[in-house]
Amino acid sequence: MKRLEHKRVLFITTKNVDYIRNTQEITLLSEQTAELTVLGSKSGSYVKRLAYVYSHLLFGSMKRYDAGFVGFSPQLILPFWGWKFRGKTVVADFFISVYDTMVCDWKKFRKGSVMANLCRWLDKRTLRGADLCVCDTKAHGDYFSSEFGVARELFHTLYLKADRSIYYPRRLPKPQEAGNRFVVLYFGSVLPLQGVEVITDAMRILAEDDRFFFYFIGPATDRVEASNIRYIDWLAQEQLAGYIAFADLCLAGHFHAGIEKAKRTIPGKAFIYRAMEKPMILGDNPANRELFSESMEGIFFVPMGDARALAERIVEISNAEQK
Repeated sequence: MKRLEHKRVLFITTKNVDYIRNTQEITLLSEQTAELTVLGSKSGSYVKRLAYVYSHLLFGSMKRYDAGFVGFSPQLILPFWGWKFRGKTVVADFFISVYDTMVCDWKKFRKGSVMANLCRWLDKRTLRGADLCVCDTKAHGDYFSSEFGVARELFHTLYLKADRSIYYPRRLPKPQEAGNRFVVLYFGSVLPLQGVEVITDAMRILAEDDRFFFYFIGPATDRVEASNIRYIDWLAQEQLAGYIAFADLCLAGHFHAGIEKAKRTIPGKAFIYRAMEKPMILGDNPANRELFSESMEGIFFVPMGDARALAERIVEISNAEQK
Protein backbone atom coordinates (compact mmCIF):
# COMPACT_ATOMS: atom_id res chain seq x y z
CA MET A 1 0.00 0.00 0.00
CA LYS A 2 2.10 2.83 -1.36
CA ARG A 3 -0.12 5.53 0.13
CA LEU A 4 1.12 4.59 3.57
CA GLU A 5 4.80 4.08 2.83
CA HIS A 6 7.11 5.98 5.19
CA LYS A 7 4.16 7.46 7.09
CA ARG A 8 3.27 7.39 10.77
CA VAL A 9 0.17 5.22 10.92
CA LEU A 10 -2.41 4.44 13.61
CA PHE A 11 -3.92 0.98 13.08
CA ILE A 12 -7.36 0.60 14.66
CA THR A 13 -9.34 -2.58 15.12
CA THR A 14 -12.36 -3.61 17.18
CA LYS A 15 -11.66 -7.28 16.46
CA ASN A 16 -9.19 -9.20 18.61
CA VAL A 17 -5.68 -8.10 17.64
CA ASP A 18 -4.50 -11.64 16.86
CA TYR A 19 -7.33 -12.18 14.32
CA ILE A 20 -5.75 -13.47 11.09
CA ARG A 21 -6.71 -10.42 9.02
CA ASN A 22 -5.34 -8.06 11.67
CA THR A 23 -2.01 -9.87 12.00
CA GLN A 24 -1.63 -9.93 8.22
CA GLU A 25 -2.17 -6.18 7.95
CA ILE A 26 -0.09 -5.28 10.99
CA THR A 27 2.84 -7.26 9.57
CA LEU A 28 2.48 -5.60 6.18
CA LEU A 29 2.24 -2.11 7.67
CA SER A 30 5.19 -2.74 9.98
CA GLU A 31 7.31 -3.40 6.91
CA GLN A 32 6.15 -0.35 4.94
CA THR A 33 5.50 2.49 7.37
CA ALA A 34 7.88 4.76 9.25
CA GLU A 35 6.00 4.16 12.50
CA LEU A 36 3.03 1.97 13.39
CA THR A 37 0.86 2.18 16.50
CA VAL A 38 -1.82 -0.46 17.11
CA LEU A 39 -5.03 0.57 18.86
CA GLY A 40 -6.92 -2.53 19.88
CA SER A 41 -7.86 -4.62 22.88
CA LYS A 42 -7.16 -8.26 23.77
CA SER A 43 -10.42 -8.59 25.67
CA GLY A 44 -12.65 -11.51 24.78
CA SER A 45 -15.69 -9.23 24.91
CA TYR A 46 -16.57 -7.28 21.76
CA VAL A 47 -18.32 -4.63 23.86
CA LYS A 48 -15.20 -4.13 25.99
CA ARG A 49 -12.96 -3.97 22.91
CA LEU A 50 -15.25 -1.40 21.33
CA ALA A 51 -15.35 0.68 24.53
CA TYR A 52 -11.55 0.56 24.75
CA VAL A 53 -11.13 1.84 21.19
CA TYR A 54 -13.84 4.51 21.53
CA SER A 55 -12.34 5.88 24.76
CA HIS A 56 -8.91 6.19 23.18
CA LEU A 57 -10.36 7.92 20.13
CA LEU A 58 -12.33 10.29 22.34
CA PHE A 59 -9.45 11.36 24.54
CA GLY A 60 -6.50 10.66 22.24
CA SER A 61 -4.94 12.87 19.59
CA MET A 62 -4.20 12.16 15.93
CA LYS A 63 -1.64 14.95 15.62
CA ARG A 64 1.40 12.68 15.58
CA TYR A 65 -0.02 10.47 12.82
CA ASP A 66 -0.06 10.98 9.07
CA ALA A 67 -2.67 8.30 8.42
CA GLY A 68 -5.18 5.94 9.96
CA PHE A 69 -5.75 2.33 8.93
CA VAL A 70 -9.10 1.08 10.19
CA GLY A 71 -9.11 -2.71 10.31
CA PHE A 72 -11.94 -5.15 10.79
CA SER A 73 -15.40 -3.53 10.81
CA PRO A 74 -14.57 0.09 9.94
CA GLN A 75 -18.35 0.65 9.92
CA LEU A 76 -18.08 0.91 13.70
CA ILE A 77 -15.41 3.62 13.48
CA LEU A 78 -15.51 5.89 10.45
CA PRO A 79 -19.21 6.90 10.47
CA PHE A 80 -18.84 8.16 14.06
CA TRP A 81 -15.19 9.12 14.40
CA GLY A 82 -14.37 10.28 10.88
CA TRP A 83 -13.87 13.84 12.16
CA LYS A 84 -10.78 12.64 14.04
CA PHE A 85 -9.07 11.86 10.74
CA ARG A 86 -9.50 15.22 8.98
CA GLY A 87 -6.43 16.02 6.93
CA LYS A 88 -5.13 12.46 7.27
CA THR A 89 -4.94 9.62 4.79
CA VAL A 90 -7.58 7.02 5.70
CA VAL A 91 -7.46 3.38 4.65
CA ALA A 92 -10.29 1.01 5.64
CA ASP A 93 -10.41 -2.74 5.44
CA PHE A 94 -13.83 -3.25 3.85
CA PHE A 95 -13.53 -6.97 4.51
CA ILE A 96 -17.27 -7.30 4.98
CA SER A 97 -20.28 -5.20 4.08
CA VAL A 98 -22.79 -4.84 6.91
CA TYR A 99 -25.62 -4.64 4.39
CA ASP A 100 -24.48 -7.66 2.38
CA THR A 101 -23.89 -9.74 5.52
CA MET A 102 -27.00 -8.86 7.54
CA VAL A 103 -29.52 -8.52 4.71
CA CYS A 104 -28.32 -10.73 1.83
CA ASP A 105 -26.25 -13.39 3.61
CA TRP A 106 -27.72 -13.91 7.09
CA LYS A 107 -31.14 -12.49 6.06
CA LYS A 108 -31.61 -10.86 9.47
CA PHE A 109 -33.40 -7.87 7.95
CA ARG A 110 -35.74 -7.56 5.00
CA LYS A 111 -34.58 -5.50 2.03
CA GLY A 112 -36.06 -2.01 2.19
CA SER A 113 -36.68 -2.19 5.95
CA VAL A 114 -35.46 0.48 8.37
CA MET A 115 -32.69 -1.79 9.66
CA ALA A 116 -31.60 -2.74 6.13
CA ASN A 117 -31.38 0.94 5.22
CA LEU A 118 -29.34 1.59 8.36
CA CYS A 119 -26.91 -1.16 7.33
CA ARG A 120 -26.59 0.38 3.88
CA TRP A 121 -26.02 3.82 5.42
CA LEU A 122 -23.18 2.47 7.59
CA ASP A 123 -21.49 0.96 4.54
CA LYS A 124 -21.86 4.05 2.36
CA ARG A 125 -20.77 6.40 5.12
CA THR A 126 -17.67 4.26 5.70
CA LEU A 127 -16.78 4.23 2.02
CA ARG A 128 -17.16 8.02 1.80
CA GLY A 129 -14.82 8.45 4.75
CA ALA A 130 -11.96 6.42 3.23
CA ASP A 131 -9.33 7.37 0.68
CA LEU A 132 -8.67 3.71 -0.06
CA CYS A 133 -10.50 0.50 0.84
CA VAL A 134 -8.97 -2.93 1.10
CA CYS A 135 -11.10 -5.92 0.12
CA ASP A 136 -10.39 -9.65 -0.01
CA THR A 137 -11.18 -10.42 -3.67
CA LYS A 138 -11.54 -8.62 -7.00
CA ALA A 139 -15.09 -9.98 -7.16
CA HIS A 140 -15.92 -8.16 -3.94
CA GLY A 141 -14.36 -4.94 -5.22
CA ASP A 142 -16.58 -5.14 -8.30
CA TYR A 143 -19.66 -5.81 -6.18
CA PHE A 144 -19.04 -3.07 -3.62
CA SER A 145 -18.40 -0.54 -6.38
CA SER A 146 -21.64 -1.43 -8.15
CA GLU A 147 -23.83 -1.90 -5.05
CA PHE A 148 -22.82 1.32 -3.30
CA GLY A 149 -22.14 3.53 -6.31
CA VAL A 150 -18.48 4.30 -5.64
CA ALA A 151 -15.47 4.29 -7.99
CA ARG A 152 -13.89 0.90 -8.57
CA GLU A 153 -10.50 2.54 -8.09
CA LEU A 154 -11.32 3.02 -4.41
CA PHE A 155 -10.74 -0.72 -3.81
CA HIS A 156 -7.43 -2.52 -3.54
CA THR A 157 -7.42 -6.33 -3.31
CA LEU A 158 -5.46 -7.82 -0.45
CA TYR A 159 -5.83 -11.58 -0.35
CA LEU A 160 -5.75 -13.39 2.97
CA LYS A 161 -2.63 -15.25 4.07
CA ALA A 162 -2.23 -18.16 6.44
CA ASP A 163 -0.01 -17.86 9.50
CA ARG A 164 2.95 -19.95 8.33
CA SER A 165 4.38 -20.20 11.81
CA ILE A 166 1.41 -22.50 12.52
CA TYR A 167 0.33 -23.78 9.12
CA TYR A 168 3.26 -25.29 7.23
CA PRO A 169 3.76 -28.54 5.27
CA ARG A 170 4.19 -31.68 7.33
CA ARG A 171 2.82 -35.18 7.49
CA LEU A 172 1.60 -36.75 10.72
CA PRO A 173 0.37 -40.32 11.31
CA LYS A 174 -3.37 -40.85 11.27
CA PRO A 175 -5.18 -41.55 14.55
CA GLN A 176 -6.06 -45.14 15.35
CA GLU A 177 -9.77 -44.48 14.76
CA ALA A 178 -9.08 -43.50 11.14
CA GLY A 179 -6.67 -46.34 10.48
CA ASN A 180 -5.56 -46.54 6.88
CA ARG A 181 -8.77 -45.04 5.53
CA PHE A 182 -8.86 -41.97 3.28
CA VAL A 183 -9.28 -39.02 5.66
CA VAL A 184 -11.43 -36.09 4.58
CA LEU A 185 -11.42 -32.97 6.78
CA TYR A 186 -13.57 -29.87 7.04
CA PHE A 187 -13.41 -27.08 9.59
CA GLY A 188 -15.45 -23.92 9.87
CA SER A 189 -17.63 -21.68 11.98
CA VAL A 190 -20.75 -22.93 10.15
CA LEU A 191 -21.76 -19.59 8.63
CA PRO A 192 -24.61 -19.79 6.09
CA LEU A 193 -22.45 -19.01 3.04
CA GLN A 194 -20.15 -21.96 3.83
CA GLY A 195 -22.88 -24.35 2.73
CA VAL A 196 -22.38 -26.82 5.55
CA GLU A 197 -25.58 -28.64 4.56
CA VAL A 198 -23.87 -29.61 1.28
CA ILE A 199 -20.96 -31.13 3.21
CA THR A 200 -23.34 -32.89 5.60
CA ASP A 201 -25.34 -34.37 2.71
CA ALA A 202 -22.14 -35.52 1.00
CA MET A 203 -21.04 -37.24 4.22
CA ARG A 204 -24.49 -38.80 4.48
CA ILE A 205 -24.03 -40.29 1.01
CA LEU A 206 -20.68 -41.78 2.07
CA ALA A 207 -21.74 -42.69 5.62
CA GLU A 208 -20.58 -46.16 6.64
CA ASP A 209 -18.40 -46.41 3.48
CA ASP A 210 -15.36 -47.99 5.09
CA ARG A 211 -12.98 -46.48 2.56
CA PHE A 212 -13.40 -43.05 4.17
CA PHE A 213 -13.12 -41.34 7.53
CA PHE A 214 -14.46 -37.80 7.99
CA TYR A 215 -13.48 -35.13 10.51
CA PHE A 216 -15.93 -32.25 10.84
CA ILE A 217 -14.41 -29.55 13.07
CA GLY A 218 -16.89 -26.86 14.06
CA PRO A 219 -20.25 -26.33 15.83
CA ALA A 220 -22.33 -28.58 13.60
CA THR A 221 -26.03 -28.88 14.43
CA ASP A 222 -27.29 -31.30 11.75
CA ARG A 223 -25.04 -34.26 12.48
CA VAL A 224 -24.85 -37.51 10.53
CA GLU A 225 -24.40 -40.36 12.96
CA ALA A 226 -22.04 -42.87 11.38
CA SER A 227 -19.03 -44.90 12.45
CA ASN A 228 -16.78 -43.17 9.89
CA ILE A 229 -17.61 -39.59 10.93
CA ARG A 230 -16.20 -37.74 13.94
CA TYR A 231 -17.35 -34.29 15.03
CA ILE A 232 -15.12 -31.95 17.02
CA ASP A 233 -16.66 -28.69 18.20
CA TRP A 234 -13.49 -26.62 18.53
CA LEU A 235 -9.69 -26.85 18.31
CA ALA A 236 -6.90 -24.37 18.99
CA GLN A 237 -5.04 -23.37 15.82
CA GLU A 238 -2.00 -25.50 16.65
CA GLN A 239 -4.22 -28.55 17.21
CA LEU A 240 -6.16 -27.83 14.04
CA ALA A 241 -2.92 -27.76 12.06
CA GLY A 242 -2.12 -31.22 13.40
CA TYR A 243 -5.43 -32.60 12.13
CA ILE A 244 -4.94 -31.01 8.72
CA ALA A 245 -1.45 -32.50 8.60
CA PHE A 246 -2.72 -36.10 8.62
CA ALA A 247 -5.73 -35.50 6.34
CA ASP A 248 -5.66 -36.82 2.79
CA LEU A 249 -8.17 -34.29 1.44
CA CYS A 250 -9.60 -31.02 2.78
CA LEU A 251 -12.90 -29.34 1.97
CA ALA A 252 -12.62 -25.57 1.42
CA GLY A 253 -15.87 -24.38 -0.19
CA HIS A 254 -17.75 -22.17 -0.17
CA PHE A 255 -20.55 -24.53 -1.19
CA HIS A 256 -23.80 -22.57 -0.70
CA ALA A 257 -25.28 -21.90 -4.15
CA GLY A 258 -28.03 -19.53 -3.02
CA ILE A 259 -25.95 -16.84 -1.31
CA GLU A 260 -24.22 -14.49 -3.74
CA LYS A 261 -21.56 -13.57 -1.20
CA ALA A 262 -20.34 -17.18 -1.28
CA LYS A 263 -19.39 -16.65 -4.94
CA ARG A 264 -17.38 -13.50 -4.18
CA THR A 265 -15.34 -14.86 -1.26
CA ILE A 266 -12.30 -17.11 -1.12
CA PRO A 267 -12.63 -19.10 2.12
CA GLY A 268 -9.86 -18.39 4.59
CA LYS A 269 -9.36 -22.13 5.08
CA ALA A 270 -8.27 -22.39 1.43
CA PHE A 271 -5.17 -20.33 2.24
CA ILE A 272 -4.46 -22.57 5.24
CA TYR A 273 -4.80 -25.78 3.20
CA ARG A 274 -2.59 -24.34 0.47
CA ALA A 275 0.07 -23.28 2.98
CA MET A 276 0.13 -26.87 4.26
CA GLU A 277 0.22 -28.21 0.67
CA LYS A 278 -2.98 -30.18 1.12
CA PRO A 279 -5.30 -31.27 -1.72
CA MET A 280 -8.60 -29.42 -1.43
CA ILE A 281 -12.01 -29.12 -3.00
CA LEU A 282 -13.33 -25.63 -3.75
CA GLY A 283 -16.73 -24.39 -4.82
CA ASP A 284 -16.61 -23.40 -8.48
CA ASN A 285 -17.06 -19.61 -8.39
CA PRO A 286 -15.40 -16.44 -9.72
CA ALA A 287 -13.61 -15.57 -6.46
CA ASN A 288 -11.91 -18.94 -6.08
CA ARG A 289 -10.82 -18.86 -9.71
CA GLU A 290 -9.01 -15.55 -9.12
CA LEU A 291 -6.22 -17.55 -7.47
CA PHE A 292 -6.85 -21.23 -8.10
CA SER A 293 -7.28 -23.49 -11.13
CA GLU A 294 -7.44 -27.23 -11.69
CA SER A 295 -4.13 -27.02 -13.54
CA MET A 296 -2.58 -26.53 -10.10
CA GLU A 297 -1.63 -29.67 -8.19
CA GLY A 298 -4.12 -30.63 -5.50
CA ILE A 299 -6.86 -28.20 -6.59
CA PHE A 300 -10.32 -29.54 -7.39
CA PHE A 301 -13.63 -27.80 -8.08
CA VAL A 302 -17.24 -28.89 -7.70
CA PRO A 303 -20.48 -27.08 -8.56
CA MET A 304 -21.78 -25.13 -5.59
CA GLY A 305 -24.85 -26.57 -3.87
CA ASP A 306 -24.39 -30.10 -5.25
CA ALA A 307 -23.79 -32.64 -2.47
CA ARG A 308 -23.74 -35.60 -4.82
CA ALA A 309 -21.10 -33.96 -7.01
CA LEU A 310 -19.04 -33.33 -3.89
CA ALA A 311 -19.35 -36.96 -2.76
CA GLU A 312 -18.47 -38.23 -6.23
CA ARG A 313 -15.42 -35.96 -6.40
CA ILE A 314 -14.21 -37.25 -3.01
CA VAL A 315 -14.47 -40.84 -4.30
CA GLU A 316 -12.75 -39.88 -7.56
CA ILE A 317 -9.80 -38.23 -5.76
CA SER A 318 -9.47 -41.18 -3.38
CA ASN A 319 -9.43 -43.67 -6.25
CA ALA A 320 -6.80 -41.64 -8.10
CA GLU A 321 -4.52 -41.54 -5.05
CA GLN A 322 -4.73 -45.29 -4.58
CA LYS A 323 -3.62 -46.09 -8.13
